[in-house]
Amino acid sequence: MDFAPLTHDPVVDVNRAEELDRDLVVIPDGGVGLVPNVGVIGGSHSVLVVETGLGPRNAERLLTFATEYARGRRLYLTTTHFHPEHAFGAQVFAGAATYLVNRAQAEDLAGRGPGYLEMFRGLGAPVARALDGVELVAPDVVYAEHHDLDLGGRVVRLRATGRAHSRGDQVVLVPDAGVLFTGDLVEAGQFSIFPWFPPHDVDVSGLGWIEVMHRLIATDPRVVVPGHGAVAGPGVLADVRDYLELLLDETWARRDSAMSEETIAAEVEALMVQRHPEWTGRDWISRGVGCFCAEHG
Repeated sequence: MDFAPLTHDPVVDVNRAEELDRDLVVIPDGGVGLVPNVGVIGGSHSVLVVETGLGPRNAERLLTFATEYARGRRLYLTTTHFHPEHAFGAQVFAGAATYLVNRAQAEDLAGRGPGYLEMFRGLGAPVARALDGVELVAPDVVYAEHHDLDLGGRVVRLRATGRAHSRGDQVVLVPDAGVLFTGDLVEAGQFSIFPWFPPHDVDVSGLGWIEVMHRLIATDPRVVVPGHGAVAGPGVLADVRDYLELLLDETWARRDSAMSEETIAAEVEALMVQRHPEWTGRDWISRGVGCFCAEHG
């Protein structure tokens, strides 16, 4: 990954926890790079934690918070996808929580996890420190595509979306609260993260991602918790869909004219930045162009 090394500590700050609904809180990322938005969702007899943070120390903070929040209720853990800041603290929950994900994500973790661990360790000393001591653990429960988790008076829907940001993306829907956790299928105020690193990782699918966004919009949530960025209303789903569709159209229009991928990326990036000058993560635009070029029919 040819990105500038991280110079800050990617710490999940449990003191920032905010209540979104009855017995449902989010620990926001605070605008800190490589910190995900974390969810803690309660029912009468169980509590579900969504995401672990980057590495064991963040997971320890979250487990302590979740244990205190649960007050004796059973703990579950799930992750929206296998990438390090979302899932590489799961070992800390072993024995304290039941860890469950979809089959494709479990396969991602087993197959891609070690490579991503090494790649992320190269992103700067703070990241390497956060990942010190990481052990990749297998989930306790693996489902195929759909799993309804009964927390007691509240059923949480875990849904594998199919290949998009990764092969094993999962969303978490809390129907009675109208809250949708999307992982990195959605970012607020940021260009979509395309982990397109040929030949090492080409699992992302821009075309699949667009299809997923249409399906998520149809769920009509009240609140959307993105992978990174501020908690938002349902309009953020349309923002991501529209960006991805424009990225596709502008990339393929230039691909049809036999322009080089480098030229396409430069032109499309300039256009996207003009459209969304306030968004961060501009480095991801060219990755998205590369992905869509590869998917050009």
